[in-house]
Amino acid sequence: MRKLTIAGFAMAAVLTAGCATTDQGSVDEANATASSAEQTANNALNTANSAASSARTAQQTAEEALAAARSAQKSADEANERARRMLERSSQK
Repeated sequence: MRKLTIAGFAMAAVLTAGCATTDQGSVDEANATASSAEQTANNALNTANSAASSARTAQQTAEEALAAARSAQKSADEANERARRMLERSSQK
């Protein structure tokens, strides 16, 4: 959507330049500027999409690490509980 908006502004600049002058050089330059603006917008969109993908991957990795940490915490809690019971039993003897 942004790319189309930028291209629209660039095209308006081209049309304005075309109406204001018959100098083909100015029209060509305006076309080149519009094309460059469109390419820049496309590059920015690709970069944003790549960043979003990287963020999703990082979030997934963080969620997996959190799940592993919770599992490790549960195992540690269970081991501590077993150790506590063993100590309790041995102190009663």
